[in-house]
Amino acid sequence: MTTLRIHGLSKRFAGKPPTVAIDDLSLEIQDGEFVVLLGPSGCGKTTTLRCLAGLETPDTGRISFGDQDVFDSSTRLNLSPDGRSIGMVFQSYALWPHMTVRKNIAYPIKARKRQDAHGWVEEMAELVDCVDLLDRYPAELSGGQQQRVALARGLVARPGVIFFDEPLSNLDARLRDAVRAHIHELHGRLGFSAVYVTHDQEEALALADRLVIMRKGRVEQVGTPEEVFEQPVSEYVADFIGMANRLPLERQGTGLVVGDSRVDGNVWFDDEQGGVVARLRADDALIAPTPADLPSGLISCTATVIDSQFGGRHMDVWIRIGEERVHVRVSASSYRGWARSLDPGQSVVFAFSAADARYFGQDGLRLVEGTGVRYDERDVLA
Repeated sequence: MTTLRIHGLSKRFAGKPPTVAIDDLSLEIQDGEFVVLLGPSGCGKTTTLRCLAGLETPDTGRISFGDQDVFDSSTRLNLSPDGRSIGMVFQSYALWPHMTVRKNIAYPIKARKRQDAHGWVEEMAELVDCVDLLDRYPAELSGGQQQRVALARGLVARPGVIFFDEPLSNLDARLRDAVRAHIHELHGRLGFSAVYVTHDQEEALALADRLVIMRKGRVEQVGTPEEVFEQPVSEYVADFIGMANRLPLERQGTGLVVGDSRVDGNVWFDDEQGGVVARLRADDALIAPTPADLPSGLISCTATVIDSQFGGRHMDVWIRIGEERVHVRVSASSYRGWARSLDPGQSVVFAFSAADARYFGQDGLRLVEGTGVRYDERDVLA
């Protein structure tokens, strides 16, 4: 296990103009901590991982594992991957097709010439539940089995830190959940340090000790899954961790509107900026035939149904409010009643509790409700 420190890391790729993949990134990952880099394609998370692993060379900055520097642009130090005491679990599994599972798992031990590794292959195979696969070849395994073997290979040499590059994205939904649970269980038992890259927010929330939300090569927010989920510091973060519904509130006379829909209820509003954007999750929203069918004390407005889809235990309904397309996840008790017969073009009432929404200014930073105060960079990186 190793504490990993990143200071002032930058990386550009040639082009006209050059692409900034990492922009002066600094981060510390504690010994035994499971950190997830989360963000959309192009945000710099995979390039960051590859720089940490020695698979890409940064332009500037310093990387250290424990007390050892592995990269320092000022001294031109750049250790190769095999000199960094790392394990890697790839998206594509990257198993040697001509080797048995046993030999694939044992490869890092052989490459590092470990003399103290007697029984480690069998021990790790048992931990990932693939003992009965040791004499098979990768082509004889399912995707889930191959990923478990790749996980065993990444862990077997007991490296200082393990890097995961979107390791579950090639698995179907059921296998993805099972392997994710296995990774979480193994981290709890073995306590290895890990950096895990994904664009899947559900995966990130389930695995991370800390989340690092990235945007254009920089850190947008760092925090525990609970902190990021409940208190996103910007619209960018809110959108990415599930608050996909966007309601731009504007003043019209003495009231508020979203587009041409009047908003009823007690909504805090920032008059200095002339508007507030409310962000809301689909399962925190309600729809009903009339205002009388809703609980009291909610914020509400009229909306028009666009489409609805059956989801088993819920129904997903898309509605239009002004120019905004809004997603509402309707509970089983509702869809078995009136919501089951929703038709496109039908008028409904949309509502939510003020406490379930988060509010943002025109600059995209979150507002502290009732004060007009914005989160600054120190809050974003705290």
